[in-house]
Amino acid sequence: MSNLWYDLEDKVAVITGGSRGIGLEIARELLNQKAKVVICGRKEEGLQGAATELKGGDSLLTVQAHIAREEDVDTLFDRAIEKFGKVDILINNVGMNLPTGGIVDVDMPQWQKIIESNLTGTFLCSRRAGKIMRDQKFGKIVSVSSVAGHRASPGMNVYGIAKAGIEMMMRNLAFELASYNIQVNTVAPSMVRTDFSKPFWSNQEIHDMVVNKIPMGRIAEPEDVVKVVLFLASDGASFVTGQTIMVDGGSMVI
Repeated sequence: MSNLWYDLEDKVAVITGGSRGIGLEIARELLNQKAKVVICGRKEEGLQGAATELKGGDSLLTVQAHIAREEDVDTLFDRAIEKFGKVDILINNVGMNLPTGGIVDVDMPQWQKIIESNLTGTFLCSRRAGKIMRDQKFGKIVSVSSVAGHRASPGMNVYGIAKAGIEMMMRNLAFELASYNIQVNTVAPSMVRTDFSKPFWSNQEIHDMVVNKIPMGRIAEPEDVVKVVLFLASDGASFVTGQTIMVDGGSMVI
């Protein structure tokens, strides 16, 4: 994917939601960079498919886990430590949304599922990784947020609330963990060409409406996000913490 070198050889990275979409592409590029990679997902068949595609060999570990469950998160990190001995990088990539009406019409099961998958899962993973990294006195936490966390978006209101919460969580973690040589940052993309957003970009009318609001004249490709994530996970970002990097082709400047 990239001819850039991020000096991540033998670093151990845990990627949530790593079996598809942006997470899968992050895993692919980390393996290309000779890192050790742990991916998790809720469905075993998805993880098996990702493992077959990635061909990571002994450098790849797959763990079935629902990150909104504390016991699953403990298993995820226990297995990462058991296999690789450390965790240098956490990529909080899991994101899910459900069709919702206005906030006043959202029912509790919708609210809970979106908040748990996006916000609670990120909290549980960051808390566990943060403890490991604090003991190591080194680490990188990078979370994938969204421009939906910065502006009202029809059909993505609860999702946007969760993503905004993730960004504030990361800023607090950045402050609390800075003295332990841990950097914590967020990447906030606009629409990315993945299966997650396919109902939007595959609709020509919606696609064109979105692109018309992006000065660079296109939606993001997964590699646009991957490159920024890997920079933040690298020593090149050793003095960058508590930041949200917009990967949006300039849409937020309008």
